[in-house]
Amino acid sequence: MSFMSDDNLADTWRRIILGDGKSWVVFAHGTCVVLPDPEPGVDLAAQAVEILREYGPVHVGSPSADFGTVTLDPGPGWAVYGHHNDVLTYVGPDEVSDDSDLAVGLYGRHKRNRDGHELTVVHVEDKRAR
Repeated sequence: MSFMSDDNLADTWRRIILGDGKSWVVFAHGTCVVLPDPEPGVDLAAQAVEILREYGPVHVGSPSADFGTVTLDPGPGWAVYGHHNDVLTYVGPDEVSDDSDLAVGLYGRHKRNRDGHELTVVHVEDKRAR
């Protein structure tokens, strides 16, 4: 398993997120909260923290434990999504030895859970019109 630097995480999400007008915030374990239409003057990091505080932690037997995976094209890696459409977690190919949807999804869910508890912002991409 490898560790991605904050810059590498930001570069990875720049490649993944489509649409020049979407602002987004990345957390320490690779979870990204997309903020498609934030209000002017709002603190993007604070808004993303509030979303991830609610939608990041996993509670077994609830919708928060559900997940799906998207193989990135172009790759490498996967985006793991859950019960909030704007919360995604990146899983790189060097982070999992089994590339099945189940293994990738469980690992991505684990990373989202950590980010949902730790709430450590590592990058803010502000795409609001100036």
